[in-house]
Amino acid sequence: MLTGPTRLAVWGDPISHSRSPRLHAAAYGVLGLEWEYGRERVSEAEFVPRLGGVDATWRGLSLTMPLKKVAARTARSLDEDARRTGAVNTFLLSDDGPLGFNTDVGGLARALAEIGVDAPGAVRVLGAGATATSAVVSAARVGAAVIEVRARRPEAAESLQTLGDALGVEVRVRAIDDDPIDPVDATIAALPGGTELGPVADLLASGSGPLIDVVYGGWPTPLAQAWRRAGVAAHDGLGMLLHQALLQVRVFVRGDPDRPLEREDAVLAAMRAALVGD
Repeated sequence: MLTGPTRLAVWGDPISHSRSPRLHAAAYGVLGLEWEYGRERVSEAEFVPRLGGVDATWRGLSLTMPLKKVAARTARSLDEDARRTGAVNTFLLSDDGPLGFNTDVGGLARALAEIGVDAPGAVRVLGAGATATSAVVSAARVGAAVIEVRARRPEAAESLQTLGDALGVEVRVRAIDDDPIDPVDATIAALPGGTELGPVADLLASGSGPLIDVVYGGWPTPLAQAWRRAGVAAHDGLGMLLHQALLQVRVFVRGDPDRPLEREDAVLAAMRAALVGD
């Protein structure tokens, strides 16, 4: 029988920038759990062989790019958010195979609520990739009736209209620089860090509600600067990072992202302090 510390880690490539070890260490410190949480650089090609090498001391994995799609294909089961998005950022490891979860959706929904985006009439999502898919589900979760997706290649976002139908919300797909730019209650930017949109960014910022840019490095991003020029609040992705990590801790400790932790307020406060101090 294997003995040793309970192990967890975040896997991805690149990974040296990850703040997950600090967040999780803060949480397990409050909970009195002597669990080890590290970070490992793992490419998409290495993922399945590396997963096959984990032993019974491992409890779970946090997964970042480029592993979210391959993790969804590898999981024994998927929670509803992972199934809808086709992406997994959390593995709960078991003898029968990994259980897959996508806590990005709930994390972003909680971050939107934290900045006062509650039951919005319309939300704009910039981008059409995997993060944009999670953003659409998050916007629906906070009550958006209409979700406008703007992408450089609108054809890449057509699947999001089908997703909207499944969620019971209207998803409208438009080119990122289309006129007119209709007013919305909030904007979620799911574009690569440092994306430059030129004058389009200033047009989008006007009448587009507060911005959450999922990027948290290189802040303020060009988009955030455009929102500031328009006198509108811009928020980085740290809120999403914090709340998706809390939901991961729920998975690792309770087995379910919907089951709150004991002393969860204290856990969240410790994680927030660790994030600010990073």
